[in-house]
This record gives sequence, structure tokens and C-alpha cells, in this order.
Amino acid sequence: MSLVVCAFTRSLSAASRRAHRLGALKLPQTKHGQMSLLPQYSRLRPLSTSSAEPETNPQPSGIEPNSSEEHESTNHAVVSTFDLFSIGVGPSSSHTVGPMRAGKIFVQDLVDHKILNKVVSIKIDLYGSLALTGIGHGTPNATLMGLEGELPETVPTETIISRVESMQDTNTITLNGVHRIRFNPDKDMTLHYYESLPQHPNGMRFTVFNQNGDMLATNEYFSIGGGFVVNEKTQVAHGENVYYRDSKHDLLHMQSTQPATESIANETQVDERTQQDLITAALPFSTGTGLIKLCEREGLSIAEVVFLNELQWRSREDVINSACRIWNVMDDSIRRGCLSSESKLPGRLNVNRRAPRLYQNLMRGIYDSTGHGAISAAKNPMISDGSSFSATAPSILETTLTSMQRNELLGVFKKKQRIRRPHLPHIDYLSVYAIAVNEENAAGGRVVTAPTNGAAGVIPAVLKYYLEFLSEDPSRDVIEFLFTSAAIGMLYKRGASISAAEMGCQGEVGVACSMSAAAFAAVMGGTPAQVENAAEIGMEHNLGLTCDPVDGLVQIPCIERNALGAVKAVTAAQLALQGDGSHRVSLDQVIETMRQTGHDMMKKYKETSQGGLAVNVPIC
Repeated sequence: MSLVVCAFTRSLSAASRRAHRLGALKLPQTKHGQMSLLPQYSRLRPLSTSSAEPETNPQPSGIEPNSSEEHESTNHAVVSTFDLFSIGVGPSSSHTVGPMRAGKIFVQDLVDHKILNKVVSIKIDLYGSLALTGIGHGTPNATLMGLEGELPETVPTETIISRVESMQDTNTITLNGVHRIRFNPDKDMTLHYYESLPQHPNGMRFTVFNQNGDMLATNEYFSIGGGFVVNEKTQVAHGENVYYRDSKHDLLHMQSTQPATESIANETQVDERTQQDLITAALPFSTGTGLIKLCEREGLSIAEVVFLNELQWRSREDVINSACRIWNVMDDSIRRGCLSSESKLPGRLNVNRRAPRLYQNLMRGIYDSTGHGAISAAKNPMISDGSSFSATAPSILETTLTSMQRNELLGVFKKKQRIRRPHLPHIDYLSVYAIAVNEENAAGGRVVTAPTNGAAGVIPAVLKYYLEFLSEDPSRDVIEFLFTSAAIGMLYKRGASISAAEMGCQGEVGVACSMSAAAFAAVMGGTPAQVENAAEIGMEHNLGLTCDPVDGLVQIPCIERNALGAVKAVTAAQLALQGDGSHRVSLDQVIETMRQTGHDMMKKYKETSQGGLAVNVPIC
């Protein structure tokens, strides 16, 4: 019987993996008595295996289509918080993190099939959005790192450029870090700018050959946003999710990061963990309305629902430590962005880093509570009593206004003094934190997908602002914030998409704004209904947001857009907290509207750099 392999692993890390989740999945028996993982998982096709049998396509059994309770448990939105928030590298979760994971999955499958040593050459094909904006998003480099066995969580980011340059100089690549073959990046990697694979705009194909030029194996992968990677066979019906843990890959990761004695001890736990690979969520939910009803029925907050679901496959201590680790990486990305000594971001746009200067201005105390940092008055202030204008008011350009026109203005408008800087501290801090993260992301630094790299600054900025200025219990607030925001992100992932190639930027910054608004409302003491209202407001006013990165770089308009997303999230939460949670437009309605809007949006506005600012802003 032909082998069925997992082409749908995530980060291979216990703390952050990417996948869909399907609760209470039944694995039907094959005629050989073995469990079949199809159709959720696909096979790598080693063409030299002549005895391969055709695949079956069993359906999960024991599910009544008209049973609402069973439907809720099997067609739910629940994925792990640590799948939605994973540690990776910039500048893009779909174009950098996803391709790196796909490359690692592919070479690991070659190892599993014992054909890695037979490989003499490889061909890489990148399609659609991965090709159109791939250079600016670092897709080729990330793909090559994955094929060399690197993971987004652990790859030394400072070595990526030099390693790719070495490949170009030597025309070689070391698959999985152990098997060197010939590889010419200019000839063996093809970017198909005007061709997309039918399953998803972010498609890629890997093909390996032996010394005779015969194909050994090939597979296609799709980076569906947020670092999640699937292929044709792992994609399931709209709205369903599969959560899968591959014990072999988990063991491989642990053996590479733990002492030998611990690796041996962990080997005995593989069978036990395998029994937990597919597991029903403790408290499944599929819609915002269902989530609120669940909270009301059980007397739980949204964060508590998510926490209890996490306990289905992690210990309490592991859940708490993993959440803290996610926040520590977020916080470190803010710190590195604020304290960076670099003046420019990479790329032809020559964009200046602004976070260091903005942060320095904040730390100088010019935004003090008395307003002393502002210029108190002009030497010749405008007269406000309506008598006359100052005869000595400075003028640079000659005016064409008559005295009669000037007198018509008297007493109508209040002449404001020019201040040095506006006193809006919460906006300033939110902006600098978000910009700091996204400048780090644009420079290829390590960030947390939240839920994507292009929107990685919104959630950290809002959480950082809350912890520094409002929180009385930071440790608990971090957990409540992250788990609340994760619940909202799950709903978007199930009901629409978090991929800009499918939804435009409403699927990235829009979703991050909605998640942040909900989380901010939660830590401010909002009810589940108020939290859901905040999430709805956050997205409603991001509907139709396009993704049009200039020169394919995650810089313009992406960096500033994160700052605006953070500010808008806090405003949305404040509006929701002023009400009782009842509102005319529901979160479920706005998610469906977002999905339809993304479907109707022209392709050129969905991460192709073929429309919008990308074609109207000169590169030079």
C-alpha cells in the first residue's frame, strides 16, 4: 500500500503550529486495516513507487447533517491560540512564513520516504501573488531557507541573505541541511507572474529529480494566510477545520532542541500524544452569536472559553507559559523597533525608519500633562474679540484678500495658536508601538503573526498601551487579551479568510483591528456582548480595505496602516463600552460581508501590486 504522508504540518514546534481543526473526526478503516487520514491529509507522490495503490476518499462517519449539536462540534471555528499567534520572520506570514514552512514540510517528507539521498536536482514554481509580490515579500529567500530545513521560529534571520548569496555563488543548495545538490536559482526557481493554481492565489510546487532526470516526487502547497499551509487534499469544506499533530515531526523537533536523555524519554510519549492528535474542542463555537450564547450559558468570559479549549491538548502550565512567550516576542519586537540604529528599511523605496525618532520624542517628556512642551503663544497673537486682525501678522505670500473679505471673517472663526506638537498621548504611543513592530517586520526581523505579519503591529501596540497605562494585573491581562483576540480571529478564519490575496487588507489589518478592539474591551471589563460589539465596529469600518503594497514591499501603506488600525481598535472598544452590547449589525453579519467583499474585489487590489498605490506611487 502506498504511504500517506502529512503534507500539512505546521511549524513543527510544540508552541506554535499551523493547521485547521476538525473536532470529533472519525478515521475510517482501510481494507488493509490501517487508519486512513484522507481526505484531510495528502500524499507525497514518489513516482518511482510502482506498487502505489489509488487513494480512497472516505468521509467522516457518525455525523448527522441535521444535528445542530453535532454540527457545532465538527464544523466549528476552534483552532489553537498558538496556531493563530505563531512566532515567525518578516515581512509576510503568507509570503515568507508559509513558504518557509512548506519547504520544510516537503524536505521532511522526502526524508520520511527515504528518497532524500536520491535527489540530484529540484525545481521550484511560485504562482500568482507569491510571484507578483514575492521579491518584495522575501518569498524566494524564505522558500530556500525552508528547503534547507529552517523553521520561521528558529531561523537565524541575520544569516538569510548571506546564505542565499552563497547559493547563487556556488549554484548549490543543502536540502534539509544535510544533502547538497546542484541548484541554480535563476533557472531552477520560476515565478509565474500571470498564472495561478486553481485552489488558491498563493500556490507553490516543488519537484525533485534523480541523476537520470526522472521525477522522484512532487507536491503543491498553498499559503492561506497567517502562516497556515495546506495543499489540495488538506483543504476541506468551507468552514471546517482540522487540527493535527504529527508525532514524528514533533519528536524530530524535540530531539533537535532537547538533551539526549529528554529526547529518549519523550519517545515513550509518542503513542500517548498520537491519541490526542484529533480531539474535540471542549467548548466548540462556530459563530459570534454562538460564542456569546456559550459564554452566557456557562457563565464564562470569551477568554475563559478559549483557555478551556487549549486545555484539551496542553497542560495549564504550558498554556500560560506559551501565552507569555508570545507576548514576550511581541514586546521584544516593539523594543527592537523603537531602539533600532538603522535609518532606512530595505528595498528600493528608501523608506525611513520612524519609530526610533518617535519614541525618542515621547521619552523626552514633551507630552507632559501640563502642556508645557507646546509654544504658549505667538509674539503677535490673533485678536479673538472681533475688533481687527493684527497688522503685523507674518505673511510669506502676498494675499489677494480685500479688507472687506477679511472683515467678513471677523468673529466667525477662532484663530488657533500654532502648537509645536499635539497633546494626544494615547494616539502617539499606539502609533509608535505599531510602527516599531512593522518596521521590524519589513526588515525581516522576528515578529508574531497576529494574525498575519502584514498586520503584526496592531495587537502588540494595543496590548502594550493597555499594560503600560491601564493594567493593574499585567500577567492575567496578557492572557485575557490574547485569548479574547484569538477567539475573534478564529471566527474570521472560519467565516472568511485572513489572507490578503483573498480578502485584501481587510483580511489582515481589518481583522487585527477587530481582534484588538474585542480584546481591549474585554480587559476593560466589557461583557461578551460588548466585546462582540467592539469586534464588529473594528471590522465594519475596515470593509473594502485593499492590499496594494508599493513595489511589493510590506512598507507603504502597510506600516502606517497598522498604526491607524491600533488607534481605530481602541476607539471601537470605547464606543462599544458606552453601550450595553446590543447593536444593529452583528459580528457574524460583518464577517460575511467581508467575505463577499473580498470575493467581489478585483484581483489587482488583492496583494498583487497591480493596482492602487502600487501603480500610482513612483518607485524612484
